[in-house]
Amino acid sequence: MTQDLLPITRIPRTGLPVHAVVVGDPARAAAVAGLLDGAVEVSYHREYRVFSGSWKGLPVVVASHGVGAPGANLLFQELADAGVGTILRFGTAGAMKPGIADGDLVIAEAAVRDDGVTQQLLPPEYPAFAAPEAVLALQRAARATGAPHHRGVVWTRAAFQPGHLPLFGYPGVGLAAIEMELSALLVTASLRGLTAGGVLVVDGANADELVDDEGASVYDPHRDVVAEGVERGAVVSLEALRLLAEGAL
Repeated sequence: MTQDLLPITRIPRTGLPVHAVVVGDPARAAAVAGLLDGAVEVSYHREYRVFSGSWKGLPVVVASHGVGAPGANLLFQELADAGVGTILRFGTAGAMKPGIADGDLVIAEAAVRDDGVTQQLLPPEYPAFAAPEAVLALQRAARATGAPHHRGVVWTRAAFQPGHLPLFGYPGVGLAAIEMELSALLVTASLRGLTAGGVLVVDGANADELVDDEGASVYDPHRDVVAEGVERGAVVSLEALRLLAEGAL
């Protein structure tokens, strides 16, 4: 019955596992779900593709949210409405400081709220911070799997391609990476009492460096080094959920 489904994502109002990994790409959701035991597709509506299964005995949701924070935030809200209590975003990002290589993981401690949606919900002074236990779980999982990783503050920015306005980049403040959805998750988690965090695979440099002098795109996230990072990041995300569920920090 349609009244048993939430209106935007069409996920069931009840019955989902309480731990979730969220990704941008529906195909990546399917790939992560392929690591689970007993994975089944729960729903697929618009950009929101949702699976459930288990990772080392832990029931898990894997869901896609598409590109950009406004649409992604709808998934985050409806996952919370459906009873999900822990959400880790597993995405991709552009590196913003030296020493962070393609394929490396960036574990977010907090995010700059330039996401295009939370500014319309809350004053700009409200922080977007990851749950400390989520940061520690992701770091422990990355160490256990041998995944190259870094911790830091990331910049969630609504615009992907550079425009007439320069990417000012908060010079000198040490941002680790730039992406498009995480701050919306972190703010929603704070407001809804969720545990949330994020781990990002680096697939290029910052946004202004993704376009050459003639305006042509030089961005290529489909290289082997990125694919290998994505494989590592999927395992790190799922293992961090298990650690959080077990309180093993």
